[in-house]
Amino acid sequence: MSDFFQNGYITTLHNLSTRSLKDMESELAEFALSNPMGLILPSLYSELQQPALTGIVEELRKVGYLEQIVIGIDQADEQQYRHALEFFSVLPQNTHILWNDGPRLRAIDAELRDMGIAPTEPGKGRNVWYCMGYMMALDNVNAIALHDCDIKTYHRSLLARLLYPVANPAFNYDYCKGYYPRLSSSMGGRVARLLVTPLVRAMNQQHGPHRYLDFLDSFRYPLAGEFSMKHDVMFNLRMPTDWGLEVGLLLEMKKNYATSNICQVDIADNYDHKHQDVSAEDRTRGLSRMAIEISKTIYKKLATDGLEFSEESMRTTKATYYRIALDLIESYRNDCFMNGLEYETHVEENLVEMFAENIKVAGMQFLEDKDEAPFIPSWRRIRSAVPDVFEKLRTAVDADMKEYS
Repeated sequence: MSDFFQNGYITTLHNLSTRSLKDMESELAEFALSNPMGLILPSLYSELQQPALTGIVEELRKVGYLEQIVIGIDQADEQQYRHALEFFSVLPQNTHILWNDGPRLRAIDAELRDMGIAPTEPGKGRNVWYCMGYMMALDNVNAIALHDCDIKTYHRSLLARLLYPVANPAFNYDYCKGYYPRLSSSMGGRVARLLVTPLVRAMNQQHGPHRYLDFLDSFRYPLAGEFSMKHDVMFNLRMPTDWGLEVGLLLEMKKNYATSNICQVDIADNYDHKHQDVSAEDRTRGLSRMAIEISKTIYKKLATDGLEFSEESMRTTKATYYRIALDLIESYRNDCFMNGLEYETHVEENLVEMFAENIKVAGMQFLEDKDEAPFIPSWRRIRSAVPDVFEKLRTAVDADMKEYS
């Protein structure tokens, strides 16, 4: 059973196991009459070949309160897009599939790129950004959830608990972040535990107290790919294209909204998904790349709030991070031992050493790329530059689905 603890910064909505899924879904169906709901699913085509996504689709077929599902497909050719249309055709909801690599959406992207306002790199952030744009183009849902497509332990209760805080008209939340435990026979969530938490605390010790860092440290699992929001939130969000997406979105919410409008919710008893390789020898892949991109996102956001960084401050950050991370390893180890879980201290310390080097690399890259735009522009700016952009998105996606079905 969960606890009642509130950290005093944002509201935590626990799962006390006192309410049935049937009861919650019944209430969501009532909310949907006046507060329609949608779901965004960013996916690589390769995930259609995995059992996780098949299980997700089977669960979503049982969800009766969703009005719209928008799915973004990356890394797909024409034949694979046709297969995606067939794969998702079993969903009973109004389902729209964005062929992000197709000529129609590429033409829109090229138009925005010529104006200097398109995403600069491929990745989940770009996929999510275009899905949000299309969801706004539909303009017929008020509450939207997003979750990944590689969740091996998926159950539709995750979606119900994720949407409930922003769908309930009696609540005042504009944004809700999901959290969950990551464990099997050992403790998961390596990047959150061993990189983000000690890095945020190190930077807060060095530069703080700082409102963004205090805010990040209040989330139980800041790297969760599951969140929900009100429709209007999407219009003003600026987001990274890379692995910094989840942290970047949280920091944007802190900039745009009061903390009383933001919450986190326990959405699963356990959670497992596709694991990334460590890739200690190659900083362009795996956890090594993830650590660099997440760290750079935090640096960029703090810089927009007036913090100044230098090579000397980055070295201090690395050293402070390393000490805090090693202290946390002892806490994690003792927690695992008390609960009968495996814990490999040597492996975890090796990860901390790699992350410490990644933090320094990220800092040097940030200092070298001072002119780089920190985030993708908001859709508010896009529509100001291209007033009919939503109509173009709808026309392109509808035409793709009609032509290739």
